[in-house]
Amino acid sequence: FSQATTAPPKKKPDPVTSETVVIWGLRLWQVVGIFALFVLSIIITLCCIFKCRIPRTRKEIEARYAQRQAAKNYADKLDTVPPLNELTDIPGAQVAEEKKEEEIPTVSGKVDKAQGKKDGSKDSKKKDGEK
Repeated sequence: FSQATTAPPKKKPDPVTSETVVIWGLRLWQVVGIFALFVLSIIITLCCIFKCRIPRTRKEIEARYAQRQAAKNYADKLDTVPPLNELTDIPGAQVAEEKKEEEIPTVSGKVDKAQGKKDGSKDSKKKDGEK
């Protein structure tokens, strides 16, 4: 049997409401809001780092698969291609070498070249006369 006491009844705890102070002087709604913002920021960060958008239609899924396959095939073929300098000569490389030969950097070189042309023209006349 229960015994009747003259002590006052135990006080019931206050009901938890949005204005109840939970931790560090923050109210319940503030704690929930901070936690929600934290979780949302983590989700947004992960979605920005990893492309985790879910395609909506079957067409988009198939298009993405075809794109991945094409990129993979391209990368595989690119690995088998030798470097460009082994395939062909660089365009303009020979032209640059010819120009270097034509250009004479010193004055004495220019004089020698000019005398060489004059001597060469006399030699060609002598050769014509000999024939």
